Amino acid sequence: MEKRKLSFWEIWNMSFGFLGIQFGFALQNANTSRIFETLGAEVDNLAVYWLAAPVTGLIIQPIIGYFSDRTWHPKLGRRRPYFLVGAILASIALCLMPNSPILWMAIGVLWIMDASINVSMEPFRAFVGDNLPEKQRTLGFSMQTFFIGIGGFVGSSLPWVFSNWLGISSEAPEGVIPDTVKYSFYFGGAAFLLAVLWTVLRSKEYSPEEFEAFEEQEKSTLEENQQQVTTKKQSGLGIGMMLLGLITTMGVVYYELKQDLYILTVGIAIVGLLFLLASFLRSKKTENGFVNIMTDLLRMPETMKQLAFVQFFSWFAMFSMWIYATSGVTSHIYNTTDANSELYNEGADWVGFLMGIKFLVAAVVAFLIPVLAKHTSRQITHLVCLTLGGLGLISYFFITDPDYLLVSMIGVGIAWASILSIPYAILTGSLPASKMGYYMGVFNFFIVIPQIVAASILGFMLNAFFDKEPIYALVVGGISMILAGLLTLRVKD
Repeated sequence: MEKRKLSFWEIWNMSFGFLGIQFGFALQNANTSRIFETLGAEVDNLAVYWLAAPVTGLIIQPIIGYFSDRTWHPKLGRRRPYFLVGAILASIALCLMPNSPILWMAIGVLWIMDASINVSMEPFRAFVGDNLPEKQRTLGFSMQTFFIGIGGFVGSSLPWVFSNWLGISSEAPEGVIPDTVKYSFYFGGAAFLLAVLWTVLRSKEYSPEEFEAFEEQEKSTLEENQQQVTTKKQSGLGIGMMLLGLITTMGVVYYELKQDLYILTVGIAIVGLLFLLASFLRSKKTENGFVNIMTDLLRMPETMKQLAFVQFFSWFAMFSMWIYATSGVTSHIYNTTDANSELYNEGADWVGFLMGIKFLVAAVVAFLIPVLAKHTSRQITHLVCLTLGGLGLISYFFITDPDYLLVSMIGVGIAWASILSIPYAILTGSLPASKMGYYMGVFNFFIVIPQIVAASILGFMLNAFFDKEPIYALVVGGISMILAGLLTLRVKD
């Protein structure tokens, strides 16, 4: 039994929900640092406050993927129940975020908002793998990228639009979020829910019996790899990670380094402990969701492991931009660090508009990427796109006129389009149908881990080497993105 080829409009309907999801992510990425600074956050602490987002994704996505693989609702199917629940919760959080009266409430709402967005987003990636045959998957992920681009452009630009087109003030008393940001989040919450409802109501899924037939047909080398994951190997990895985490933690204490680094070093030790616990339970013949999740991490297909390095450096670069673009541009180009000044808010609005340009470029480029990949290869295509993005980030340092940042963001937008499509198109061909959701969730580790690393070390780097100048974080991000492009050449497609 083979999956049927879907029409353009069927792929359109199944991807439309990403328009709303990206409204949420765009508003979060473009405005969270601004909200934190308005509520009194120090620039070198921004990365730590942002940790709510990646840590939530690290926990939520594989769990949602694991359970969505095992879900079937008579009317909503396998993935769509998660789309709907996540959309409702995310819309509520989007309305709460700009009304946070104090910093710690904003950080807490970010945690809830990101968890809710992840509940909706993770199954969308598996949705393409579930419903499209191999030959249509690049188109499927490109369609998602198109909607991500449109949603991201409008979502990121909303504060600028409300300020410059509708005349709503972008200024507010000290410690108060401007109305332009508040109205943007309200609009985004409504768009999120409505777009996801469109996909829920206008798309279909294969039945459990059909999925079983697909699984029988695509028995893969993954089963062979599973036999090689012994409890001894798992426990050895756990002990090694625990020792590494403890030793590096003691180093942070001994040398009195920035406390942000504890997030990384203690996190390594905790993951090692989880591997050790899973190996112990396996030795006792205990089998449950936790054991399966921790063991299947070591059963990843080889292609997925190779893509992990590409994803790590790509998303390290993106996270550096999301955290420090506002503070970098306002301090380096607008020459202000006063979060309540008119000049700062002008610069912050412009950064939001630039983030929107990134998404607009991605939407335009989305359907060109499959064409370039067809005439070269997916690896070469990804290398070219990431190199352009890296050069765009590095150029921020050399620009003095903010208008020229539009050119920089074109490069970043091209890279963004590729990041959202090429790795997933390569990955889905190596995954079994029965674990598509889980491994898509695990693949998110290689998005989240670099964000945690960035949150742990970027603040330290700015303090230790760059005199707290946030513009240098964008330069580091650009170099990281070019490295990711080079690593793509070793990925087996």
